[in-house]
Amino acid sequence: MGIAGLWGLFNEVVMIASATVVAFGWYFIRHKQVAVHRKFMLAGSTLGAVFFVSYLLSTFLVGDTYFGGPAKYNVSYQTFLLIHILLATAAAVMGVITLRYALKGRFRQHRKIAPWTATFWFIAAITGLAVFLLLFVIFPPGATTKSLIDIIVGH
Repeated sequence: MGIAGLWGLFNEVVMIASATVVAFGWYFIRHKQVAVHRKFMLAGSTLGAVFFVSYLLSTFLVGDTYFGGPAKYNVSYQTFLLIHILLATAAAVMGVITLRYALKGRFRQHRKIAPWTATFWFIAAITGLAVFLLLFVIFPPGATTKSLIDIIVGH
């Protein structure tokens, strides 16, 4: 597995860890353990931010990897990838809103959006795992696009 695959693995581990921590946070709020819920959700949000920054860095420094599986699956893969990207983006935006409501003490609004945010994040994590497996495990990875570094130095 090359650098793109290793960085992708790191990103996936962080995203799954974030979703797992959020699931624990959800469990604790359902059991009225607000202080524990807050700690888990802040940790889950931090891991989500680490994922986002790492994903952007990998895109700029390493590039993106194309689907290397059979051409007959390319349209299905691209559709699945688009759905994952839309869900992850929605979850990230909703996460910022949800976190702001909580930090500002606007718990009525927080309680309305939080279950949707967590659900979108769980689905994004699962579909992200599927994308990683399709790109680097199930099929051989395709070519990696030029990174920003390659473009700057003229490679």
